[in-house]
Amino acid sequence: VQLVESGGGSAEAGGSLRLSCVTSGPISGDLNLAWFRQAPGKEREFVAAISWVGGSTFYSDSVKDRFTISRNNLYNTMYLQMSSLKSEDTAMYYCAARFRGSIYDFAYTYWGQGTQVSVSS
Repeated sequence: VQLVESGGGSAEAGGSLRLSCVTSGPISGDLNLAWFRQAPGKEREFVAAISWVGGSTFYSDSVKDRFTISRNNLYNTMYLQMSSLKSEDTAMYYCAARFRGSIYDFAYTYWGQGTQVSVSS
């Protein structure tokens, strides 16, 4: 599975950005996708996850009610709509994928290269 992120950039606090992650390779019904982020000097943290079939979602408390994860199975693409951005959302955002398991499990197998999000206050 290959993952390619796009859509990062700069925004002001309170603004919005949408990230995309295009997946390619053998996609099956037990695929789970997720977004993680890593700020400078901090550990990588979970942001949100979605199941490929059914579209069940799970969010971290820090982004719940501000970010929305979704997927378009026709285009093999996952999205992260980010609204009400805060300066603490500044980080490199990574797309991740895993076969089998639960969206509540943070161990992922495949990773993209990341896309930078910078939020100015």
